[in-house]
Amino acid sequence: MDKKVCPKCGSTEIGQGKQYGQGRMCPINSIFMVNGSEIMADICTNCGYILETRVINPDKFKKD
Repeated sequence: MDKKVCPKCGSTEIGQGKQYGQGRMCPINSIFMVNGSEIMADICTNCGYILETRVINPDKFKKD
């Protein structure tokens, strides 16, 4: 895996964070938040830029 580099400041010091509270991604046709997934992010620890976001449980978004 390639080492991530911040496109804003050039730092290679990248941390990870998890969004809490209302920060869940839900399938578009779901009315219940429990059907969704929490969101993780790769964050530059130098300038705070978010390099990437992704859901933790992508299988919850597969169509039946």
